[in-house]
Amino acid sequence: MLGLVPSTHVLNTILEWEYVDGRDKPDHDEMAKKPRRIVMAHGTETVSTWQVTNQVPPLADYDAFAADPVLQSAIAAFDADWASERLHEAGRSVGSAHVQELARLANRYPPELRTHDRFGNRIDQIAFHPAWHELMGLAIGQEAHALCWNRPQPGAQVARAALTYLWTQGESGICCPISMTYSAIPLLRQDPVLWQQWGKLVSSNRYDPRQGPAHAKTGATVGTAMTETQGGSDLRQTQTVAQDNRDGTFSLTGQKWFFSVPHSDLFLTLGRTGDGISCFVVPGWLTDGTRNGIAIQRLKEKCGNRSNASSEVEFRGAIGHMIGEPGRGLRTGLSMNHNSRLDIAASAAGLMRQAVSLAAHHATHRRAFQRALIDQPIMQNVLADLAVEAEAAAWLAFRLFAAVDRQEASESERLLARIGAPIAKYWLAKRAPAVVVEALECHGGNGFIEENPMARLYREAPLNSIWEGSGNVICLDVLRSLEREPGSLVAVLDELGEAKGVDRRFDAHLAALEGDLPELIRQEGQARRLVERLALMLQASLLLRYSSGEVADAFIASRLDGGWAGHFGDLPVGLDAAALARRAVPAVA
Repeated sequence: MLGLVPSTHVLNTILEWEYVDGRDKPDHDEMAKKPRRIVMAHGTETVSTWQVTNQVPPLADYDAFAADPVLQSAIAAFDADWASERLHEAGRSVGSAHVQELARLANRYPPELRTHDRFGNRIDQIAFHPAWHELMGLAIGQEAHALCWNRPQPGAQVARAALTYLWTQGESGICCPISMTYSAIPLLRQDPVLWQQWGKLVSSNRYDPRQGPAHAKTGATVGTAMTETQGGSDLRQTQTVAQDNRDGTFSLTGQKWFFSVPHSDLFLTLGRTGDGISCFVVPGWLTDGTRNGIAIQRLKEKCGNRSNASSEVEFRGAIGHMIGEPGRGLRTGLSMNHNSRLDIAASAAGLMRQAVSLAAHHATHRRAFQRALIDQPIMQNVLADLAVEAEAAAWLAFRLFAAVDRQEASESERLLARIGAPIAKYWLAKRAPAVVVEALECHGGNGFIEENPMARLYREAPLNSIWEGSGNVICLDVLRSLEREPGSLVAVLDELGEAKGVDRRFDAHLAALEGDLPELIRQEGQARRLVERLALMLQASLLLRYSSGEVADAFIASRLDGGWAGHFGDLPVGLDAAALARRAVPAVA
């Protein structure tokens, strides 16, 4: 006999109960199929007539790579189809119910700071739920952090970016340490001594969760600690002091307002020397196992990205090694930012893809007014518009990673990658929250509860606009690139020219852009307008060259030619919104 213990009484009815006979709770779906016995507080019984119907099955246990025709087309177009097997593996991981549960747990139980051990010794360690470590192990095991560096070949950057795009759909929180490690590897390679010490560890596909000295580990991750309270994005205001120890090392003293991934084995930071602001590589732990002069003050309680640890720290003589030229630390750090900003673009595109997939899946299975939501004309327009946005985002991100792949052989590709990184980072990070909000609305109230993954996406989406430079900083970087490397504008215009002659509307907008560019570049206050127009034109040109005519037509008709307001469900008459909406539905076997 199943025993029920009352915990709350309202109108003499038990509203909550606990199972006390040791048996597992009955399966929720199975319980929904049959009437249920309810024991009343006064000992009598009644039968519930409640049956759960018209609810959407979870989008789970599918291959997120196989279900994404846009991603498959992009890796084929940009020489990365050799990585298909690896991407199928990642797709099955991130699409699995198991990884979805790990992501839920990692966010439900965020990291905790342990400043001291039980004996009172200062340890400054971060405690994670086991789900975090399992997620990190899966992603690093698939080389999401280092595939392009470990396997240099055509399309390698695109292939690794595809892993970021997929793993963002698994759990965005782990993508921060993975992206930082990816971005730091080429910088570490510039210093033979540091690379000899750290190269194998940061390139390893064996994730090691232990927080301790590097010599005892099988793999390592990299973090960054750049911003300070008084400066924020203005890194010229850095006040941390780096004292030369005259033995090839420096002792750093100061504080950092945002220390990303403070449990990393290695991190990059800035400090002032007699030559100016320089860049330093600092181990998290000394060889004797003690913390390297790093006192974590507190963890940031963020509105999103909760599974990942961000902190405020004080350096108390932390030992570091200078990397790059003395006094040129900002330039050294920005060389790392170039890669991480592109990674943010790929992450934003992946976030959009996941949101649209969830919305289209929901609309396919949910019925209202005697029809599936996806068969309602107004919902078709919304889903079609969202799908076009997500596809344009993916093509922009992967085209720029292809430019990174080709930059050693082509100056034009190098310049395109240089100016394209901040353009894509700014625009895709701005569009991701809009996509997520609309996709959440497609779910109705079901999208606004914590049990639905849309809630986590909603909190996550704004971060990409802030991480590695907020919108204004990124747009100023575009202006800086145009000023310091005038060839970058030529590279963008040449890229846009590849689509000339295919669509008269595109050609007209390209001519208008070329006429407006001198004034847009001259007026700093118009930097956002400049970057938006460049981004939209790049996306349109890529859709004309690589996507279907229907998708390119929808993008140009709405974004370039229709007085676009930036919201969704505004595709004009004459487009096949039903077909575009169905294109967004994940192809789940």
